[in-house]
Amino acid sequence: MSRKIQRRGLFSKKKTNKPGFRVWLYTLLAVVAIFYGVIFLWPVVPATGNVADSPVYKVKIKPQSSLASIAEQLQEQGISSSTIPFQFSALALFIGSKLKPGTYLLPTRASMGKILLQIARGDRVRESIAIIPGMTSWQLRKLVDAHPALIHQTKGMSSKELVHTLNLNYSSDEGIFLPDTYIFDPDEPDINIYRRASQAMQKQLAQTWVQKEEGSPLKTAYELLILASIVEKETGRSSDRGLVAAVFTNRLNKGMLLQTDPTVIYGIGPKFDGNIRKADLRKDSPYNTYMRKGLPPTPIAMPSKESIQAAIRPASSNALYFVAKGDGTSHFSHSLGEHEAAVDRYQRKLTPKTSSGTAAN
Repeated sequence: MSRKIQRRGLFSKKKTNKPGFRVWLYTLLAVVAIFYGVIFLWPVVPATGNVADSPVYKVKIKPQSSLASIAEQLQEQGISSSTIPFQFSALALFIGSKLKPGTYLLPTRASMGKILLQIARGDRVRESIAIIPGMTSWQLRKLVDAHPALIHQTKGMSSKELVHTLNLNYSSDEGIFLPDTYIFDPDEPDINIYRRASQAMQKQLAQTWVQKEEGSPLKTAYELLILASIVEKETGRSSDRGLVAAVFTNRLNKGMLLQTDPTVIYGIGPKFDGNIRKADLRKDSPYNTYMRKGLPPTPIAMPSKESIQAAIRPASSNALYFVAKGDGTSHFSHSLGEHEAAVDRYQRKLTPKTSSGTAAN
């Protein structure tokens, strides 16, 4: 019996205390859980915001920044994280290459994971500026110069200097910016707004100019822009654009004076007080279309896409005159006699059913 016990003891395996696969797996899972817990639970944004009357913390990330550069920028702006933990966290969330530049309003005491996901989504502060159809260049320049979120690089530039900076070959900056709402990041140079708006207008003119019909009096895309700006200022209701454009096109083809008040008003400039006088119509200037034939030398406003389209493809009409009816629409006439009767009716109030309107053309 004792020999059997000895042999069993001789050939039997010793039990070891080495950890098994499950122990290693649980340890790994615990480490990962702790790591992601730190990412999403440990606050890195200061507890006090840096924006007046708002519990947020404002930071800015520069364009074309690497992951390491973003980490350094945030640390310089008060975010409590060094470069290596920041990079590891971004890579762990699989968003290392998805972080977007811009200005961000981060929640106070937010974690690394929360701000990384916000930056990856591009959930940032955006600003906008709206160019309204019919706005003049000096109105736009005033609007841009006063916008607090822009860096004002063009403030004080002359019209010619601005056009030269935009690499355009125009004598004026009037009319060359396409009306639209332009979105931008805070602290963006204002020249970027002008560049985007002018490029959009160049594209629109190029797309429209190819539609020019035979017999059009327009010789260049710039003349199209000038005519479109007049149509924009003379149109009270959008449905009249095509007919308004037809009147001016017919007049140009016949060599008639355009006789349109908005060009005279533009020639007066920002000092115009809202009341056009006979003396204004008799004062010679390049923009007085009561005294000079053809189009004025530059646009008189920034026309919409619709006005540009109407100017290149006016309505099929032989009308040579129109007068405002007082309800936003116009009465179009083919002869001077018909036009004078319409002026009597809608402007001179010679019949009971009249209403005031703008000057007749």
